Amino acid sequence: MTKRASSPFLQDHQGLEHSFGRQDPVETLTPQKDHCPAETSLPGLYVHIPFCIQKCAYCGFYSSTDRTQIPAYLKALSRETDLYRGWAACFDTLYIGGGTPSVLPAGDLEGLIAALRTAFRIAAEAEITVETNPADITPGLLAGLHRAGVNRINIGVQSFNDETLAFLGRRHDRRQAVAAVAAARTAGIENIGLDLIYGVPGQGMDAWLATLCEAAALNPDHLSCYQLTLETATPLAERCRRKEVFLPDESLQADFFLKTSEFLEEAGYVHYEISNFARTGAESRHNRKYWNHAPYLGLGPAAHSFRGRERRWNRRSLPAYLKDLAAGRPPVEASEILTDEQLRLEALFLGFRTRRGIRLDDVQRRYHYDLLAKKGKILTDLAEKGLVEIRDGFLRPTRAGMAVADSLALI
Repeated sequence: MTKRASSPFLQDHQGLEHSFGRQDPVETLTPQKDHCPAETSLPGLYVHIPFCIQKCAYCGFYSSTDRTQIPAYLKALSRETDLYRGWAACFDTLYIGGGTPSVLPAGDLEGLIAALRTAFRIAAEAEITVETNPADITPGLLAGLHRAGVNRINIGVQSFNDETLAFLGRRHDRRQAVAAVAAARTAGIENIGLDLIYGVPGQGMDAWLATLCEAAALNPDHLSCYQLTLETATPLAERCRRKEVFLPDESLQADFFLKTSEFLEEAGYVHYEISNFARTGAESRHNRKYWNHAPYLGLGPAAHSFRGRERRWNRRSLPAYLKDLAAGRPPVEASEILTDEQLRLEALFLGFRTRRGIRLDDVQRRYHYDLLAKKGKILTDLAEKGLVEIRDGFLRPTRAGMAVADSLALI
């Protein structure tokens, strides 16, 4: 047995692999062309890897620094996967996020993806994304991801300024970030995305534009530029509470947003969602499912799932997650059934965040609501202020409107 086949997740699924007539479940990783159709209407699959080497000062996502729990977690994840094997006929996106998925040994990541391909039908042309930290990226890790069929990686760069990286508590520096992008290209990863953060205390516009300029010079396929927000119970939130550091005011935050949009569009990127920019054809297919109210299944601690009217979310605590699955119970914290009004409001909230905007007849068909008839005067006022446009059956935010997208959704 190869090292890759030693993954606890894969071991739990080897019986299934052999029942499909496969003698080596790890080496046979690329699905056959007739596996199932790659249709964008299919649901997405999200898997949360709740481990980090250290917690960043600003991060509110659930994670644990106790990596001794990785084998137990992968075993529990295998059990959770078994519970949802019939959830969908086929998935056309797989997104492995965290936490920091790249802290897993390369063999475990390969084994995880191989086992997911066995437990679920994944389209031949599926988008398969893994989040990574520049400090973890090695030729061996990238080769393993490529073998596993990963065609998209997100690299958590956050900044190309070493002082900013140190302030945020990141464990990589600028040099490692640049090297990570080059290594990903050499490994043959088709779609390389960089995550960046602006609005960091003490960060001026010149420093942010310098990071954007360096990012664009690396020619990634995708850029996610997030405004720093305070998450409760994080070290950064506590420092702000004690008035040791200060976030930029609203005016400067708005300038950051507008300058980012202008700069990256001039560099050839499409600003297709409030925080996301892509070369043509390189948009995140998985994230679009969230924005379009498409179904998705989430596995792992704190993961969310959505289908039809139902949304549910898993236990946030890793110990509680492990305990539930050891007892054969789904690790679900809670669920809710959304009303037409709730779905409509969410559709507006999400739609105003995207360049595509809101298809008016879709709102009428899905939520039984004539937006123009109900809100025509308000929409006309917003259009006159240059915040929205109504054209070709769509209600779309302008660049200025995208900057206040959350407020637009309250119409």
